[in-house]
Amino acid sequence: MKRLIPLVFTALFATVGATQETSEPAMDSLFLTADMNDLSQFHWKKRPVLVFADSAEDPAFIEQLELLRARENELIERDVVVLTDTDPAARSPLRLKMRPRGFMLVLVGKDGGVKLRKPFPWDVREITRSIDKMPMRQREIRDEKERASGN
Repeated sequence: MKRLIPLVFTALFATVGATQETSEPAMDSLFLTADMNDLSQFHWKKRPVLVFADSAEDPAFIEQLELLRARENELIERDVVVLTDTDPAARSPLRLKMRPRGFMLVLVGKDGGVKLRKPFPWDVREITRSIDKMPMRQREIRDEKERASGN
């Protein structure tokens, strides 16, 4: 009996831990579907890049995903998460809020504000330049330099 109690507690805690891990979306994944009600789960943690299209076969959508996948490390370095929505019939809350017409790329800051909208595919270099100009990103770069120099 004494050996059974620790085993039961261990199993219980492992089950609770696994349940908690699966109830929240994976924040480490770069590409997700935009099926959430809002972007609050990313607030102050990630910079969402929303990619809307009327179909997954939209040439602009395909090109945009290829551009993003070609330079994933640069996006990860800037805390970017890519959210895709190719189903206008579903009328997702994010689609209703952003109101895309056909293809649209939207960059949202960590503060939740829309930083830019583009009706055509944008290269990762252009996206990262826009991010790097943001005051919060400037502070992150400064903090990284200070940590690296040991101050």
